[in-house]
Amino acid sequence: MEFFRIKKDIPFMRHALIFNVISALTFFAAVFFLVSKGLHLSIEFTGGTVMEVTYSKPANLEGIRKAIGELGYTDTQVQSFGTAQDVLIRLPVQKDANTSQVSDKVMGGLKAQDPGVQLQRVEFVGPQVGKELAEDGLTALAMVIIGIMIYLAIRFEWKYAVAAIIANLHDVVIILGFFAFFQWEFSLTVLAAVLAVLGYSVNESVVVFDRVRETFRDRRFGKLATPDVMNHAITRTISRTVITHGSTEIMVLSMLIFGGASLYYFALALTIGILFGIYSSVFVAAAVAMWLGVKREDLIKPVKEKDETGGAVV
Repeated sequence: MEFFRIKKDIPFMRHALIFNVISALTFFAAVFFLVSKGLHLSIEFTGGTVMEVTYSKPANLEGIRKAIGELGYTDTQVQSFGTAQDVLIRLPVQKDANTSQVSDKVMGGLKAQDPGVQLQRVEFVGPQVGKELAEDGLTALAMVIIGIMIYLAIRFEWKYAVAAIIANLHDVVIILGFFAFFQWEFSLTVLAAVLAVLGYSVNESVVVFDRVRETFRDRRFGKLATPDVMNHAITRTISRTVITHGSTEIMVLSMLIFGGASLYYFALALTIGILFGIYSSVFVAAAVAMWLGVKREDLIKPVKEKDETGGAVV
């Protein structure tokens, strides 16, 4: 399915060096902010107080957030838990108060807003649990990267695997750089979005590399140089990219606008990842593969011809 077909190849690789310099500067800026500012980790990583409360009617989450905010608590997480009447509240560690004092103060504010609210449970999540979650998250990220490299090396060739991983890490680090620069809260849902972006970005790279392989194997394009093959392959995927990424971004934007505070940073991370995923698949993955020296022989085994004595001649 195509919305449009571009007859003349767009010379993407002509400007690959300029765009990759921009990418490198953006990448190093993201690394700088990650090192200098660090991520603003949620209580899932740093520890804090977890409260479960129940209302007699569907809870007003925005009203609950406002009531807790008026008590002086910031960076709180308020979300539905099971039913519309059940609410889960997460508060970061308070230096001047213990768990009991925090829960009493919060319940006082909530009861002033709605006397029918009931506390179901309260518990303290220690930083050790958060440390384990962070380590597990990094392990999951590393396993995804290793799996992608193995998959691409088997399906294509090692040069394509290296190019795709560089492009995908480019996307992930830039997402983390945005969160570090603006000090947006980095939670488990954002980590899930980062892992999703890895898979989403590699899918776009695979589509482009598939077109590169098809172009190399097509005898009509046998005399094309590698940059021209890349340009032709990318141009052929533009219509598909518009359809796929456009429909995905519509869904993600709906979560960003209408999903509320619980889904906001998840959708924001996906939005950044989708936009940079398109960019990196074209100007980073394809360009790096070209600079690594991919050629027709990497994907097409030379045909062996037999001599008059029956021996094989390459």
